[in-house]
Amino acid sequence: MQSFEIDKSDLLRFKTALEGDDAGLEALLNEYHASEIAILFERLPQEAKERIINLLPADIASEVLSEMTEESHPEDLLLNMHPDKRSDIVEELDYDDATDIISQLEEHEQHEILQDIDQEDATNIRALLKYDEDTAGGIMNSEIIKVNINLDKKDALDEIIRQSEEMEEFYTIYVVDDADILQGILSIKSIIKARHDARVRDLVVTDFVYVKAELDQEDVAGLISQYNLTTIPVVDDNMKLLGRVTVDDIIDVMEQESTEDILKIAGVSEDEELSGNWKEAVKSRLPWLVINLGTAYLAASIIRRFGTTVAQLPQIAAYMTIIAGMGGNAATQSLAVTVRRISLSDLSDAQAYNTVLKEFLVGLLNGAANGLIVFAIAMFYDADPKLGLVLFLAMTGNLVIAGLTGASIPLVLKRVGIDPAVASSIIITTFTDCAGFLLPLWLASHFLLQH
Repeated sequence: MQSFEIDKSDLLRFKTALEGDDAGLEALLNEYHASEIAILFERLPQEAKERIINLLPADIASEVLSEMTEESHPEDLLLNMHPDKRSDIVEELDYDDATDIISQLEEHEQHEILQDIDQEDATNIRALLKYDEDTAGGIMNSEIIKVNINLDKKDALDEIIRQSEEMEEFYTIYVVDDADILQGILSIKSIIKARHDARVRDLVVTDFVYVKAELDQEDVAGLISQYNLTTIPVVDDNMKLLGRVTVDDIIDVMEQESTEDILKIAGVSEDEELSGNWKEAVKSRLPWLVINLGTAYLAASIIRRFGTTVAQLPQIAAYMTIIAGMGGNAATQSLAVTVRRISLSDLSDAQAYNTVLKEFLVGLLNGAANGLIVFAIAMFYDADPKLGLVLFLAMTGNLVIAGLTGASIPLVLKRVGIDPAVASSIIITTFTDCAGFLLPLWLASHFLLQH
């Protein structure tokens, strides 16, 4: 199945249908999958979204809401519905999806919605709402299939069939004792193939991976990826089974975390919505730009310090901007690789050392290669081997500094408890800009202008 992309024809069809009666709009909606409607919602005005969501059957409407991005604010659509329609939709949603949407509302609005739905559903959603949204508890689904370890095959199969009637899909059966303490996992294949007189305790796998409810969602994603799991159980401190995190939840987490890291590296707050307005963008970015302005003045002060050198050797001004720019690019490459390594796993001291050493060597070799090119250019334009040597040394030195800072600064920030994706970029840019100006100017003043 190919991915759906919005084009002008889709928007035109919806615009035309929205100008007509409900029957025509319903006929058009039947041609689109729920996930496609969710994508279209990103380009439609609020009034149009409210009309469409109210026309859709509760099961389709619930799927549309669950597929909408957080920035499209599905909670607003839910809140503005008629209470009866809203209750039907919430009861169709998986508990984790319902919790994600309802958690975006004010507390009194949450209460308003939950008091109108089935008591069991409300209890499950309230239980999930108490967890931080970026933890295993915050992304887990409390709908699970579990069987008692003391059951025989027949009774276990009957229990599995009974519990699965209201579940869309499940991957794993969890085995618990009388106190609901997780004992292990059970596969459908093993219980189906087992002898008719087999008991669950003989089939259960007790060597399994689980997570605590308070574990960060990024660590949960790492475990699912590491062990190639489709689902992972969530337990409390006493090993009581609370729910499960499935691979589809983790895909969303990985996309979210990657987006946050990209924005942070670029100096953009994760609070800025990708589709937000200009006011939100200015509020998010301006503080980082002000900080960057301060570091730029630090680099500019180096040029002022060597004003005599620039006046006597004006061609150095053109070269030093190239050296500083190359250092910034090399540092960004090193930073991206290091932050990605940190996000995948906690690096040991030996791994951190090897990371810095690798980036040092890469910086040295890349610096030397680019330095030779700059040397050749200086010989061609200026016919000055001493100037070429100064530029070679400056380029090599700045790319070594770029590699070292790009690798070491995020590692240091991680060790002291600061998010390396947030602060690394500006710190590293300061180093490479300052070194990119200082190295050629200092070398030129000492080796080219001394008499």
